[in-house]
Amino acid sequence: MKTDHTELFTSAPVPKAVLALVVPTVISQLITVVYNMADTFFIGQLGDSNQVAAASLALPLFLLTTGMANLFGIGGASLVSRCLGSGDEEKARKTSAFCIWSAALAAFFYGLIMLLFKPYILPAVGTDQNTYGFCYQYLFWTITIGAVPTVLNAALSHLVRAEGYSAQASFGVALGGGLNIILDPVFIYGFKMEIEGAAVATMLSNLIAMLYFIALILKKRKTLHITFDPRCYTLGSHIPAEVLLVGLPSCAMNLMGVFSNIMMNRLMVSYCNEAVAGIGIAKKIDMLAFALANGLSQGVLPLIGYNYSAKNFKRMRSAIKMTLILCLSVTLVAAALLFTCATPIVKAFIDDAETVRYGSVFQRIICITGPFTAITMVIITIFQSVGQKLKPLILSMLRKGGLDVPFMFLMNALAGVNGIAWATPMADCCAMLTGIILFVPFWKKLRLAENEFSEKPQFIL
Repeated sequence: MKTDHTELFTSAPVPKAVLALVVPTVISQLITVVYNMADTFFIGQLGDSNQVAAASLALPLFLLTTGMANLFGIGGASLVSRCLGSGDEEKARKTSAFCIWSAALAAFFYGLIMLLFKPYILPAVGTDQNTYGFCYQYLFWTITIGAVPTVLNAALSHLVRAEGYSAQASFGVALGGGLNIILDPVFIYGFKMEIEGAAVATMLSNLIAMLYFIALILKKRKTLHITFDPRCYTLGSHIPAEVLLVGLPSCAMNLMGVFSNIMMNRLMVSYCNEAVAGIGIAKKIDMLAFALANGLSQGVLPLIGYNYSAKNFKRMRSAIKMTLILCLSVTLVAAALLFTCATPIVKAFIDDAETVRYGSVFQRIICITGPFTAITMVIITIFQSVGQKLKPLILSMLRKGGLDVPFMFLMNALAGVNGIAWATPMADCCAMLTGIILFVPFWKKLRLAENEFSEKPQFIL
């Protein structure tokens, strides 16, 4: 029997289906970015550039939790949506159990590693005597204590969205973000915990969001295929390979992003902590454009994956076209806004003239990447939604780490501190061009499948 959510995948008008899936996802992504920016904003109001720098240095390590969530969440969402499209409900349940328990274990061990090896990890990311203590305080609460709820919060949102419950998934993510914004000033100023208070607020907000998803799944267990039952956990049926290989590009992009941010911070440290604080603020602000692209692409993933498995290539192509146009349009507007309003936006975070000077220049450079990122992210998501592994992995590696780190060293030598920031748009432009080259043959084959096999499709990409 079809539910309203399966009709969204199968028969609702494509514009309605795309918007119903992506709008809540984009809103939740934006709220997530806002709450990430809230940490920097509220810490910045303390007027201590060392604490702002410490938050910037801690960010790459915290973002590893997003990589874990993407590995199991996006990989699992792709497989679940394809299983539902082909009618294999039992495999969908086993996939969800594998993703949930594996994500929880990975997050637990990451928190343990951070606790045991902090004396080696923190200096490696660029901390000095002025930032080490602040950085450790932040990471203790957000990773050692908070890794499991942070990872499960995001992973469960992907799995819930894969079944068509985009609004509920987005509400859970938004709930965590909204709580973090409320709790930040309470702990930072009210309890006078400063940067440690921001970390406690982040941990608590993710914990509450995780509990929301658990309650939602238990309440709708009769209609959802997501299960916490450990008896459904399996390493068989090719589930681990399908989940991990499809989720790997998003995870790799995150891991390489962490590596990229660490290298950028280490290069910036060679100039001054104000430069580190400035690039940290600029990168946080630019996450708005990335959130738009990421929300639009992630939102449409289950729609593409479902129709691919159902061999409804006409509907699949229509969804792809609309998503590309929408994503590019929105990110162009965002880039223009961030470029023209760079100085007042950065100044809102910290009233330190030197940090504002660095941050404004860096923001104008980095915001150029928005449209490039939009196209690349949609192409990566399309490949992931149909179960392809190598192409999205290549694009992910190019975007972060593969090209931008070499560009950082090259541009640092040629243009100094501003050259380091220019590495980001240069790398994203190259990744976009590579993505287009890989996508064009795929699109042509998809069009042939629609035209030639509409009655009895046998097309395999």
